Amino acid sequence: MDRKWHSGAGNSVTVVSMEDVVLALQNTLGKKGMSSDDIEKLAEYLMSFFGFTDEVIDNRLTSEDRDVFYMLEEEGFLTTTQEEVHLKKGKLWRIHYWILKKDQILRLARREEKKLKSRDECSAVYDEISEDVWTNHRECDDSEPD
Repeated sequence: MDRKWHSGAGNSVTVVSMEDVVLALQNTLGKKGMSSDDIEKLAEYLMSFFGFTDEVIDNRLTSEDRDVFYMLEEEGFLTTTQEEVHLKKGKLWRIHYWILKKDQILRLARREEKKLKSRDECSAVYDEISEDVWTNHRECDDSEPD
């Protein structure tokens, strides 16, 4: 499925759905023991900050939010950037942003799909074996002494 949205101006934007975020979280934090219920809540929590935008200003976050964002940064879901603005009084003002790594989220969401597809292709050889061969194999296993 194409996850690019094409504007009339010829620009394209990667789109990440809630389902993509949930799958990516399952393939990362789920493998580390996070429950499905907590994964769903975390996906909703994360998307509530970003919605239809790619970045969130750090000033908007509480310290608890920031801790979660740092954890998600370690898992590859987020990254940070900063902007420097020179004020009239000669001071430098730094604005920090959190950026949703949409391409990485899509890769993480599809990681399990790729494994399943690969496993299906490898096991397809068994589908080509006739039922007679399977029957003979089972009879040989049953007749061998323990």
